[in-house]
Parts: sequence; C-alpha cells; structure tokens
Amino acid sequence: MVERILPLSIKHSTVKKHGKRIIGPIDIDISEDGFTIIMGPNGSGKTTLLRLLHGLERSRGGEINWNTDLETARLNQSYVFQTPILLRRTAVENIMYPLLLRGITKEEASQNAKEWIARIKLDTSANLNAKLLSGGEKQKLALARALATKPQLLILDEPTANLDGTATKEIESLLQETRRSGTRIIMTTHDLGQAKRLAEDVVFLYQGNIHERGEAKNFFKSPTTNEAKVFTAGEILE
Repeated sequence: MVERILPLSIKHSTVKKHGKRIIGPIDIDISEDGFTIIMGPNGSGKTTLLRLLHGLERSRGGEINWNTDLETARLNQSYVFQTPILLRRTAVENIMYPLLLRGITKEEASQNAKEWIARIKLDTSANLNAKLLSGGEKQKLALARALATKPQLLILDEPTANLDGTATKEIESLLQETRRSGTRIIMTTHDLGQAKRLAEDVVFLYQGNIHERGEAKNFFKSPTTNEAKVFTAGEILE
C-alpha cells in the first residue's frame, strides 16, 4: 500500500525571482481531503503558490514537510498547466507515457490509456497526434494523463481559462468525479462562478500573501477582509 503523502505543511516559505518577492512568507496546511480553490487578482501569486506546492519553485527559507519522503510525494501527485503541455505523440501515447515511466508494462499502460480515452470521449481521436486536438480536447487529454497515474493530489492551474462553456462543463464534471473518488484537489481559477460550483474551501491570495482562508460557503457569503469583499463583488482590486 502506498504511503499517504498528505497532510502537507508549509511554514514561512518565500519565493523570490531576481531579488523580488513573488509570494511569502507563506504558512499553509493542506489536509488529506477536500477541493481547495485558490483565488486572487492577477499578479497575486496564485500560479507561483501552486508551483511551490508541486516543487517547481524553490522556497527561500522556511519548511515544506510532506507526510512522507519527497520522492514518494512527487510520484503521487500530478500537475495540469493552464496551457496543456503535450508530447508529439498520439493521444493514447500521451496517457501511456507517465505510466511507462512508473514501470507499468506496455500492454497494461495501453489498456489503461484506452479506457481513459473512452472516458473523456476522445475515441475517434485516439491515434491522432495530440497537437492536432482542439483546445478543450487537449485540456481533457492533459487531465486524463494526470489522473491515469492515480495521484493522491491533483494540482490544476486555471484548467478551463481558455475553453468554451461545453468544454468547461466537461472538465468540471470530471473534476467532481475525481474529487468523489478521493483525490485531493487544489486549483486556481479567476471564475467566481466556477469557484462557487467546485470549492469546498477557498484560499484568497493578495499581494503575494494568504489574505484569507475559509470554507467556501462562508467565504462567498461573508468574506472577512475588505479586499476579499471587493474581489467577490466582482470589482477591480488594485
């Protein structure tokens, strides 16, 4: 049985680039269960926080402590970028790739990939070069590839930002199904409506700091800070 990688504790962590503070110091605990939405105005550090969680950004000081060793933590989480990064291979081969890297046989990886292709309704495009898919299809493929490895933690950076309503609805449905299966989800979005549909709790970032955090229903009904009130009202927050 794979050891649980969560909870995760981040204490006093800061990310800087070219000497400029991007976020931090950050203090946040990520529990084993839930669907967390990270929100905030442009430039507040949402993507940087996700990258810090996933290990794509290096913390300047502070502590990042998983419930297990770092290698196990990395193998049991997946990250989906806002703009899908796909291999120059077929749709099926894109899903197979991370499975093969984990030592799964080619036959089993192929079968798994085909099941996911059917699940995201890309059967007719299974053998097409992934680069030829539409924006919504690429995002669904990237999500399927991430989920095929059965991650304990799924991290998503505005996965529907550039999609139409139909594709957005399909992605949200898949995410809700994933959440019900027990996968921990952390996701950024600029869409208040989407956050209200999906979030169980909200982390509100402002000027690189966690400005407010709480249960989604309370956050949207009665935010405690003036900045969060302005943001949830749909007004411009400078």
